[in-house]
Amino acid sequence: MSLQCHSIINIMLKRLFRNIMLAVALLMSIVVSAQSITEPKIKAEWLQPYKPFRIVGNLYYVGTYDLASYLITTTNGNILINTGLASSAAQIKSNIETLGFKFANTKILLISHAHYDHVGAMAAIKKMTNAKLMADEKDAEVLATGGATDYELAKYGITFKPVKVDRLLHDGDIISLGDMQLLVLRHPGHTKGACSFLFTVRDDQRSYKVLIANMPTIITERPFAAITAYPNIAKDYAYTLNALKNMSFDIWLAAHASQFNLHDKHKLDDAYNPAAFIDQKGYDAELSDLQKLYNEKVQQKPIMQ
Repeated sequence: MSLQCHSIINIMLKRLFRNIMLAVALLMSIVVSAQSITEPKIKAEWLQPYKPFRIVGNLYYVGTYDLASYLITTTNGNILINTGLASSAAQIKSNIETLGFKFANTKILLISHAHYDHVGAMAAIKKMTNAKLMADEKDAEVLATGGATDYELAKYGITFKPVKVDRLLHDGDIISLGDMQLLVLRHPGHTKGACSFLFTVRDDQRSYKVLIANMPTIITERPFAAITAYPNIAKDYAYTLNALKNMSFDIWLAAHASQFNLHDKHKLDDAYNPAAFIDQKGYDAELSDLQKLYNEKVQQKPIMQ
């Protein structure tokens, strides 16, 4: 066999080996990615099914017992806010269809913040509906990495399936669909890009200004000063607490049902009753409790090594 033939064979073998190794690497990355998604904490009430209902006007509750998901219907498709855990996709779809709406008519997906208990099913629902995901620019990287770049939850690795944002939102942006407009309010702290949404809905009696508030609960046990991945965390929490105290609305809701006492305000099979959700006193009390926790947190000192 000539030297030229040996050379050609060696080149072909090297290419074949390289292609085999690339295929193996790709397969391994797919397997590892599938296995490495870990939801670090799951509460029973996060999974518990809950009967969907009309809150007010064209706003509906379609989440689980405690993980709130909201459907806003419009004249040109619908908006879904939050998707719960990874296993919640089928439940949310069923809830939307139970109310008489088509799941495929979901056109826009929004989030309160990029944590696995609110965006776990986002990638799946985005694929199922072809809806456009819109999220604050400061949470976009966390969404793209499946939570692996979150300032606090990164210690758990990938906590939800990575998902790409189609439109980056900023404080003061307007989201428009059909006859609805939602005002985006960046309320950071809980995550860097946590958002609240303010909008108006109507029924045959009156109009209501609705606030879906991202309540600034503190999830880290570390002193704020020790969180180098989020140097402005204390300032952001202070900003959000102050901003929320100055909000004007008729009805307020939140990312967790327990935060706005849903189960005290609405019982299964209750008739339509928007007045049950007019609760300034409950809102003020929730913020007061969060302010006290913040005040205690900023006094926490880093442990000296």
